[in-house]
Amino acid sequence: MPLIMQRGYTETACIREHRTCHTVAACDASSPCITIGLINNMPDAALGQTEQQFSELIDSAAQDIPVRLMLYSLPNIFRSESAQQHLNKSYFPINELWNSQCDALIITGTEPRQPNLSEEAYWPVLGEVFEWAKTNTHSTVVSCLAAHGAVLYNDGIERHRLSDKQSGVFEFNRTPGHALTRQAAEIVRIPHSRWNEVREDDLVSCGYTVLAKSADAGVDMFVKECKQSLFVHFQGHPEYSARTIFKEYRRDIGRFLRNERDTYPSMPQGYFDKNGRRLAEDFQEFALSLRNQECLASFPYDVLANTLQNTWQSSSTRTYRNWLQCVRSRKAAASSLVAMPDLNQLQQKRTAA
Repeated sequence: MPLIMQRGYTETACIREHRTCHTVAACDASSPCITIGLINNMPDAALGQTEQQFSELIDSAAQDIPVRLMLYSLPNIFRSESAQQHLNKSYFPINELWNSQCDALIITGTEPRQPNLSEEAYWPVLGEVFEWAKTNTHSTVVSCLAAHGAVLYNDGIERHRLSDKQSGVFEFNRTPGHALTRQAAEIVRIPHSRWNEVREDDLVSCGYTVLAKSADAGVDMFVKECKQSLFVHFQGHPEYSARTIFKEYRRDIGRFLRNERDTYPSMPQGYFDKNGRRLAEDFQEFALSLRNQECLASFPYDVLANTLQNTWQSSSTRTYRNWLQCVRSRKAAASSLVAMPDLNQLQQKRTAA
């Protein structure tokens, strides 16, 4: 089944085999779609890349499940003129979410601008989205900063600043026995890129179930039932492509060379191979000796990029496959309850007859 990408008011079907799109009228009526709202809040430079990452991941995970993906973004996030034009053309206004028929949501993070998330300009609308999702979706995925926002909004759980950016690909132990970890490997590799964390003890004390954790990187995936919706939280980024962390690392190096940050960024953990680490270390020594933005022209981008592999793709696809099956199951169960006749009304009709 193709993934139906709803770009504004035009639907396109993304065909898995060739990654091409063509206009379509609707999902096959014999196989009702799962409709997912992707609320993409990523910064301008990652906006299109995030669309592609999630659409490809969902497309791979869906297999026989028809999925329609509708694009939204929060207001009050700083945008360049070109990025805003793209949003105006391809995204629905967030106000149209309230009357939509989304079965599930995926909410991405964005770069923080305030020390406290509740002080961000978009915070009131994000809270409205959380409240809407609780009673209008079967499940909601919240990613990275959005996961931190969700636990702060729902349970007052504060995040904690890390001493260094947690960047790289880390190994996590999965908790068996949950629908979202079915058929998953016991140990999985997941990319993380963040300066803050929420901690297991705080989550468990507020009723969250932790499904993946690491001694080195803390909690990755955790869940909680919020009214009618299963909220699925990721501190990491299973949707990332092979080069995403690499591009962020190069961006942070550029910020250091332009004196926009005080320290040279730490090398991502568990990411480069032996040769890649050596090249990155050699460039770091060179950059520290000069520290000017012209150094970035000597960064061995192509050589390093060609050493990278997506070692988390299979586990990410498995997780999202399980999630889609969970959404489909919960949707079917809810539909059965709606379709079930009112027994009291039937008894009253029989008595009257």
